[in-house]
Amino acid sequence: MKVAVSWSGGKDSCFASFKAIQEGFEIGNLLTMMASDGRSNFHLIRADLLDAQATALGIPLTKRETTPNIYEQEFKNALRQLKIAGVQGLVTGDIYEVPLHERGWLNRICGEIGLKMIRPLWNRDTQQVFHEFVASGFNAIVTRVNTRLLGPEWLGRQLNEKFFEDIVEIGDVDPCGERGEYHTLVTDGPLFNKRIKILESRKVDLNGSSNLEIEQFEVNEKNEEVRNEENI
Repeated sequence: MKVAVSWSGGKDSCFASFKAIQEGFEIGNLLTMMASDGRSNFHLIRADLLDAQATALGIPLTKRETTPNIYEQEFKNALRQLKIAGVQGLVTGDIYEVPLHERGWLNRICGEIGLKMIRPLWNRDTQQVFHEFVASGFNAIVTRVNTRLLGPEWLGRQLNEKFFEDIVEIGDVDPCGERGEYHTLVTDGPLFNKRIKILESRKVDLNGSSNLEIEQFEVNEKNEEVRNEENI
């Protein structure tokens, strides 16, 4: 079955894509809903970084600009276009219900459009999800934190076992950031044909959050040896 992915650029949508492929689904498209300032909703990742991910993955990306007032309408329109192009299902990285949406929102939307809902991470233990993501060979960095719970020193940190130990030690923070504690950008992994290298960044405070503003990056080829190691 050909499917699209509700793509945030972060670890959960990426890992869900990985799991969906393992389950036999064919990923034909990525879909990202964008704010009017050229950044993704919620994660606030710039359009050029999302394009770089799509290039590195070798999967077409659809970016759909919207506002809060017409979000559902535009999301449905995007899904209808993907369905016309042959997509039969939608993959999401949701572990719990989507914040700010009614319970079962995505199920309702997919039901109305006629798409199969695919949620490989749904209701799984977030500690286990974190460990599996890291063990699978993905690279991701923290690009946004809720400053009520995490300080700006977390920005730019690589998700690894040391990160897990440190975040669990805090106590009231979900390891996967499921309550909006932090967001990430995936730069490499077994799904990637190329890797993204961050060259220059700075930290910016913004309305209760602190963001990593990536100012310069490049997309690099991966040699055959690295590809073979990731596919073992």
